[in-house]
Amino acid sequence: MKIVGHEPVINLTFVSRRPIFLRALPIDRGWFSYKERNKSMKKIFNIRLLAVLLAMSMVAAACGGDDGSSETTAAGSTETTEAGTTDTTAAPVDDVTLSVLIHSQEPMTSFVQTFSRNFEESHPGVTVDVSVVSADDLATVTQTRLSANDIDVIDMFGFANPVQPYMGGATPPAWQTLIDAGLLLDITDEPWVANYDEPSIEQAGSFDGRVYSVNLGRTVYGGMFVNNDLLAEVGVDIPTTWSELVSVCEAVKAAGNECMTTGGADGWPVFVGAYGLLGSLYPDQAGLVEGLYTGTVKWDDESTLELWSRYQTYAQDMLESGVTGLGHDAATFRYAAGDVAFLPTGAWQAPNLEGEADFDWTYVPFPGSDNAADNQYLFGKYDQGWSIAANSPNVELAKEYVGAFSDPANYQAFVDETGFIPTQPTATLETTLGQAINPLLENYRVGYEQFWLDPAGAGQWANGGQGASWFQPFNEWDDPVALAMQAQADLQAALDALS
Repeated sequence: MKIVGHEPVINLTFVSRRPIFLRALPIDRGWFSYKERNKSMKKIFNIRLLAVLLAMSMVAAACGGDDGSSETTAAGSTETTEAGTTDTTAAPVDDVTLSVLIHSQEPMTSFVQTFSRNFEESHPGVTVDVSVVSADDLATVTQTRLSANDIDVIDMFGFANPVQPYMGGATPPAWQTLIDAGLLLDITDEPWVANYDEPSIEQAGSFDGRVYSVNLGRTVYGGMFVNNDLLAEVGVDIPTTWSELVSVCEAVKAAGNECMTTGGADGWPVFVGAYGLLGSLYPDQAGLVEGLYTGTVKWDDESTLELWSRYQTYAQDMLESGVTGLGHDAATFRYAAGDVAFLPTGAWQAPNLEGEADFDWTYVPFPGSDNAADNQYLFGKYDQGWSIAANSPNVELAKEYVGAFSDPANYQAFVDETGFIPTQPTATLETTLGQAINPLLENYRVGYEQFWLDPAGAGQWANGGQGASWFQPFNEWDDPVALAMQAQADLQAALDALS
């Protein structure tokens, strides 16, 4: 397998330990192209060939038997191992290179590389060329290679931010332009698509009723990690409403601890940490975006002003002082010290916490509403998936590759290795995080930022989903009402231009 890396380029060649197959040349080409000129030689050759084949069949019969050895046929080979398992090898083919493009994200990258090596071993004559690029470069490289027709299988993030009819002339996302250009293969009728659950197929890989991608995992960012030991020490329960959260934070701080921390130095962890707050007040995230576009919801209307007020409480009262000096990963290690009650962030930080925290922890939805029923949802997005190039020179082999990856046994191994929240209903995440969120996955919802697109000409403050990070000490604002009015004004100017 050849792996092309990103900064620096890495070339690794794996020599597959696979059997060597000898193929006879057809007798009407090559050495025997003279058969029309010399029929007598053809007869002699045929007699000798028949004798050789007869001798070979006798040897095979003598060596055969039901002894557990491998049996090879024209269709491929089946090997029975000592453990009693069966390993099937595809029929040999002429040398073929299958080109696969993925983004760099460990341990997913290593799993794909190992899977590709195994795919080579079970497909004699096939070389899998895996190109690895940064996540930031994935969209550009995908467009370039699809246009050049030199890629077969593409790592495709979940289909997000589709242009809706009410959005006017908004710029469509990259995946939508690829489909419109006929560059992604329609895989609706492939049998392995059914291995994935219907919500992931519909929400992360479909467009206009057809399927173009299978997604490999969900990401949750609308919740918070909870230090169960610290809450027990203080004598409080896990909060299930906003008022309870405020009270618990007051009790935790009165006991000499901190309520929350986050990676304030990076900026985005502040508003991502509040995505659950936004979702609890507006559980219909797609409806919120449509309402903001159509005017049925405004950033400065009476009900939404409560959101801005709670943004401020979260940013200025709940988060510990000094978070402006913490990066995203550093905040998780800070939380692992044990004297902070909550870490509002994405569930992707669970592996870091597993390795660092000595306390009992769990992960729960952010309780941003005073109606507990609105605090039951986990908001997030879809991560990596597989798509196939419509103009691939190896379409059938690409389907085999994605189909093999989608096999439930392989997919479970993928989940075990990467910690992805499964999109196949037969797979389970057997970790502390999995135990916490598995019962809540039926309440999983795609988050606001996966639907929102800035209308052309929108001002700096138009996307109120990021509003929590606009308050001091992270930005200049200290008045929630003034900020709400500015956000609506920046949005309204763009909406007026659409009409």
